[in-house]
Parts: sequence; structure tokens; C-alpha cells
Amino acid sequence: MSKLEQLIEELCPNGVEYIALENLCKTNISPKKIPSNDVKDTGKYPVIDQGANFISGFTDNEQALLGLNKYIIFGDHTEIIKYVDFDFAQGADGIKILTAMNCDCRYLYHAFSCKYTKKGKYTRHWSNAKKTLIPLPPLQVQREVVRILDTFSEYTTELTEELTMRKKQYEYYRDSLLSFGDEVECKTLEEISKISRGIRVVKKELSINGKYAVYQNSMVPLGYYDKSNCKANTTFIISAGAAGKIGYSYEDFWAADDCFYFDSSKNLNNRYLYFYLNSQNEYIYSRVRKASIPRLSRTVVEKIKIPLPTLEEQKRIVDILDRFDTLCNDISKGLPTEIEARQKQYEYYRDKLLTFKNIND
Repeated sequence: MSKLEQLIEELCPNGVEYIALENLCKTNISPKKIPSNDVKDTGKYPVIDQGANFISGFTDNEQALLGLNKYIIFGDHTEIIKYVDFDFAQGADGIKILTAMNCDCRYLYHAFSCKYTKKGKYTRHWSNAKKTLIPLPPLQVQREVVRILDTFSEYTTELTEELTMRKKQYEYYRDSLLSFGDEVECKTLEEISKISRGIRVVKKELSINGKYAVYQNSMVPLGYYDKSNCKANTTFIISAGAAGKIGYSYEDFWAADDCFYFDSSKNLNNRYLYFYLNSQNEYIYSRVRKASIPRLSRTVVEKIKIPLPTLEEQKRIVDILDRFDTLCNDISKGLPTEIEARQKQYEYYRDKLLTFKNIND
């Protein structure tokens, strides 16, 4: 019998109460919010918002800090749940900053993550989330559950930190390899590649099990189609929605009308083009027209300057960067696969450990 099983048998053999989250925490107000345009890449204090990245950036504004405590952060729109136990400043609107009452905060974080059912819509969710029923065993049981689950989550954190380091290393090598002096000729993209706009398809023509992915306004396929209009090993750029995102497909696909794709000349390696455009993403994003639907014009794309080393040098650069890309980004290889496996393992044991008999049933 495990220590956890012994504690449950000793302290709560007949089950535990299930209590609404709102009765187990209080909401905290940040002294100051950091506007998104004031968030820096470096600084003294981390800024946390409701985005997918754990830390959105940094600030030097000490007046914006919440006091040192243990917090659960809930994204009111994104439904992302974070646990924070260090000084931080709040980013833009849209988060609930929670502290635990009469329970272990780390346990409450694990239990909330387990028991809350996401709605997946961009609306405010706290009014529903705060009703989440949380199993509340005695404190000794809570702490043993935390000890077990943190063993899994800490290893996932270590892998994620390793992946972040690898990505920074990749970006450093990419930018170094793609920095050329005056000896390398530069030409505009329209001079060295045929630029085509994709063709619109309506959603009812698509399926989830068609042969060819359809890229419209993001890197996530809109669906699948029984025809393709782009050959394998083609670089493309999104022009609306996720405007400025650069994609590359190893397989034939369908480019829809919010997508430009490139048919390169014999002097341009298409994979090299993909890497170079990604190295210029800061410039490309700066040229996106901000509106209700962000857009990138064809003219901007046509005028991007591309350095043209020899094909042999392009291939050498591609070979080096592909090795980093595989390690960092390929879903079937490298660290992301290990992180995904560990996260699934954590979620399996979390769900199992947080399933308690309801004492009121």
C-alpha cells in the first residue's frame, strides 16, 4: 500500500467533500497592469498575462509587483491556468489572480487544472470556472498528492527549459548563418520567385480526413481537401489573420486565398527561403497592417530582399538549421515529443489521484 493510500484509508476512508472553487480562494487585485507595448524582452521582473507563454515578458516597474505569495492565474478569455510563486507584474486585462483559502495552493492548482472543463470559446469564463467542484481531502493527503504530481511536472518543466534553450541556440545559429556581407548579392523576392495567391475554398467542401491540408489564415490546417494546388517542399506565408507567419510543407497541399506561396527559381533553395524569411519575421510583422483582421500586402512580400549565396552554401545552411529544427520543432522527434509524453503521463496520474469518492453521495 502506498503512502497516499495509507493516508486516505486513515484520514478520509468514506470520501471527501467537493467544494466550489470560489469558496476555496480569493481574488487579488494587481496594483498596476503593464500595457502590452510596455512589456520588454528583458528586465528585472516577469510579466504574466493570459497568453500561452508562461511569462509574456519583463518590466522594471517595481510599483506593479504583487507581493510574494503563491498564486493561481486564470485566463478569463483563454482558460489557461498557471501557478506562480514569485514576484510578478500583471500584463494586460483578462486574468484572475487567485490565492488559496483553507487548502494547499499547489494542490488547488492541480485540482482546478484537472476538474475544470474548458469551453473553448473566446468569451469570459470566470463566472463558470469559479463553480468548478474541487475535492478537498485533509491537508496531509493534499500535500502527498502534490508531492507525487510535482515529480512529473518538474521533469516536464526541465524539458521545457531545455527546449527553450535549444530554440535560442537555433535562433542564434540561424541569424549568424544568414548574415551576409556585401559580397553576397541580394534580390527582391519577386525577382527570384514566382509569387502566387492561393484559391478560396468553402468550408463545406472540406473534411477531417481528406488527402491534402488546406492552409488559409493560420499554420493550423482549415481542413482537408481532395485536391492540391501546391507541390511538396513549398514555402508559403499567411497574408490575413495570422499575417506574417511563414510555413513550409513537405507534402502537397492546398493554399487558400489568404496565403501566398513561392515557386522559386533554379538559384534559390526553397527550404533556404523558408529559413531566411523566418529570420526576418520581426521586419515582416512590422509591415502587417493592424486592423480587425491583420493583413500583409502582396507588395510588401514582393519587396523583401533575399541574399543569394551559391546553391552549395544554401544547402549547407539548410542542413545545419534542419538539424536544429528537428530537435526543436518536429512533432515526431526530439524534445517536443518527450515533453508531450511527460505531460500526458502527468495528466493521467493527476486525473487518477484527484478522483476521490464524494462523501455526500
